[in-house]
Amino acid sequence: MKKRYRTYCRPSGTFYCFDTNTGKRESLKTKDPQEAEQLIQARNEALRQPAINFQIAKAYLSAADPLMNQRTWQTVFDEIIGLKHGSTRDRWFRASREQPFVPLLSRKLVETRAEHLLSVLRSGSVSANVHLRKLHNFCVDMNWVPGSIIPKKQWPPVHYKEKRGITLAEHSRIVERENNPEYKAFYALLWFLGGSQTDVATLQAQNIDWSDQTIAYARGKTDSTAMTHFGPGMATLLKTLPAEGPLFPRLSQMHERHRAKEFKRRCEGLGIRGVTLHSYRYAWAERARQVGYPERFAQEALGHNSKAVHRAYAKKAQVKVPSLEEFEHKVVSISFQTSQSGVTSGEKKDSPEQGPNTNSAAG
Repeated sequence: MKKRYRTYCRPSGTFYCFDTNTGKRESLKTKDPQEAEQLIQARNEALRQPAINFQIAKAYLSAADPLMNQRTWQTVFDEIIGLKHGSTRDRWFRASREQPFVPLLSRKLVETRAEHLLSVLRSGSVSANVHLRKLHNFCVDMNWVPGSIIPKKQWPPVHYKEKRGITLAEHSRIVERENNPEYKAFYALLWFLGGSQTDVATLQAQNIDWSDQTIAYARGKTDSTAMTHFGPGMATLLKTLPAEGPLFPRLSQMHERHRAKEFKRRCEGLGIRGVTLHSYRYAWAERARQVGYPERFAQEALGHNSKAVHRAYAKKAQVKVPSLEEFEHKVVSISFQTSQSGVTSGEKKDSPEQGPNTNSAAG
């Protein structure tokens, strides 16, 4: 039988592979003739008995990792779910029960081909795309698959639904229409804090520090701390809430999806479209950017550890960027006013000392 692949050596000493069918030449990246011959033999053997070679490959893999031939995609889901907690854990558990993943769960990792993953992507939604990427990357990072099943550049892009912040006019209409005092205060506090709905709904009275005029809480999603200094408007609102225990006793016991449905019903009744409770978070970041609120302060208030996350929230904010000439003139004017106020205060400080001396001289 004629061999498809042959080897030859270039003048540089590097051995190359020649495909007799296509005429393609490929470097074997070696100058050792024995190593080059072994690589060529492996390629020719793979063509003659592909089924047997797959079993041989599995035998080699199992020698390196005894569980390599046993892991399925259900195993991957179970491991990831075990590493998560809170709402993130719940989302991963729900994802493992989504219909597009059902045919994949029992399939072994070493027997998975690209078309199996592409089938999940075609039948699934944005959620399936996002979770499948994370599953795939987890397997690659843990060395549970020999290499990437789908190359990074070949993954289809994720297209999220359009998101926007709620406007002041929309928020005012919702609060005015709301008859339940607890819901009314909840929406108002979301506008002031910009927190996620679960974090705000589960706030406790001890999260408020009246001496420093701050409210601080640990975010449920990231465990980072969000801290905000509140002004008179928010202080007035907080004084209407319980002084001990949860600020929203009933809402704190509800599941987030029930709070979201109630808000959706209120918006639909008012003809407001395209907003959710999370839109309060987008609105807060957009408002902060529009008024020039320092980004490091906004990160602390929102409980973000990354500038990229905050910029994603505030990307729709309409900001008028002044010219350098105008900004420079403003800075110089402020510096001049500061220096002048310093001179004036110095003169006032000297005048009492001069007063008695003048009087004594006159006397």
